[in-house]
Amino acid sequence: MCTTCGCSDAARPTITNLETGARVFVDEHAHGHRHAHDHGHAHDHSHEHGHHHHEHPHAHDHEHRATVELGRSVLAKNDLLAARNRGWFEGRGILALNLVSSPGAGKTTLLVRTLGDLAGELEISVVEGDQETANDALRIRETGCPVIQVNTGTGCHLEADMLARGLGELRPSSGSVVMIENVGNLVCPALFDLGEHAKVAILSVTEGEDKPLKYPHMFRAAGLMIINKTDLLPYVEFDVDRCIANAREVNPGIDVLTLSATSGDGLDAWYDWIERKRNSGAPGEPSVERGSAGA
Repeated sequence: MCTTCGCSDAARPTITNLETGARVFVDEHAHGHRHAHDHGHAHDHSHEHGHHHHEHPHAHDHEHRATVELGRSVLAKNDLLAARNRGWFEGRGILALNLVSSPGAGKTTLLVRTLGDLAGELEISVVEGDQETANDALRIRETGCPVIQVNTGTGCHLEADMLARGLGELRPSSGSVVMIENVGNLVCPALFDLGEHAKVAILSVTEGEDKPLKYPHMFRAAGLMIINKTDLLPYVEFDVDRCIANAREVNPGIDVLTLSATSGDGLDAWYDWIERKRNSGAPGEPSVERGSAGA
């Protein structure tokens, strides 16, 4: 998967408990050193025949097949851990939502507003994902909400083992809600199930209404699309109806909400959606879209 998403061993993912300051490594991270050894084997195999690798396309084919098989193995391992997370949530009656978007779409602002508005009504805790810094987690902590920071280093998405380690530090109460803010990225998070009950894809009006068509795997995996920053509609060219039509072209069953996390317009519908998910009693299903991207 390293050749697919850019992840490497250069920086190990870490979990930071902002309350205690404790910082631990996610040693079980799926992108382990075995990946480098697998590529080394493919490279050595081409030299066993005494030929230069550029003279034999079959060596490249072998390396490609090894990479594809490794990718499938990584996803299969992640899926097993995600299923374990899902069972953990369901056994405690916890609703888990995975918030995904491009960088800057407004995930953290929406979270902060949600935590403030629902304080005293709903117990929410947050797993915050970013490559580096605890900036967003510090904003969330100011609301009084429990939060754990996951830094992925060179990784571009959260994985099920990272979430499991984060939950071990967070210890959410039974019957509560866990909000997972994924790394800003509309590609790889679509492939990696965390065990959540639904992915919430957030799109801002400054990004263009064709985003669902450009990144269909993500919007096909999402249970809800939120069109955020509607307060900016008078100042940008953005066709809300066209965006919704594009999303439903790739995912006819997707729920859609329009809102502004800044002005507060439309937030009641978002809170109602959360409450409906809590009361639905339906078991969570893997919210991933593999298709050709998972091959």
